[in-house]
Amino acid sequence: MIGRPKFVLASGSPRRLALINQAGIEPDSLRPAEVDETPKKGELPRAYATRLARSKAEAALGAVKLDDELRGAFILAADTVVAVGRRILPKAELLDEAAQCLRLLSGRSHRVHTAVCLVTPKEAFRQRLVETRVRFKRLSDQDIESYLASGEWRGKAGGYAAQGLAGTFIVKLVGSYTNVVGLPLYETALMLGGEGYPIHFGWLNAV
Repeated sequence: MIGRPKFVLASGSPRRLALINQAGIEPDSLRPAEVDETPKKGELPRAYATRLARSKAEAALGAVKLDDELRGAFILAADTVVAVGRRILPKAELLDEAAQCLRLLSGRSHRVHTAVCLVTPKEAFRQRLVETRVRFKRLSDQDIESYLASGEWRGKAGGYAAQGLAGTFIVKLVGSYTNVVGLPLYETALMLGGEGYPIHFGWLNAV
């Protein structure tokens, strides 16, 4: 598109793509970065999210620099972590993992941290970390079994998706809702605007 710089989303997450589209931005390319997501020993949730977002941004930058059409693009990477205290919950891939997450979250509060890392056309790195507190109702066995049967938990941090069926589990949410979904839009737009990205460019045709 003429009139705005290129934009690369370093993620394969449909949720992040939907959120960045919600902000009126259509990425020129999706460059999901394969990085080792194993937490380091004793690593706290905030530090873990920040490290992974930076790693994803660096990996995407390496790929973009090899592409003549995308070189000099804005690159956005993010990582979302669900934590109970200092405990980092996995991105559930197995039924047992998801069941353990739901039982742990049942009837209590947890925190969702999303680290956002922006690479500017001059290859400067800008980072923000956003935290939201979420409280779940006490989940019955039927709640858990039915949710597991839906399959919606697969690949989700903490084994649930707030924008889906698990929205019925949320008693209280303090902070950014879009952060829980996977990309805090207010902070992301603020970062992009602050670095000179024309955030309103696509709004005319957004509806």
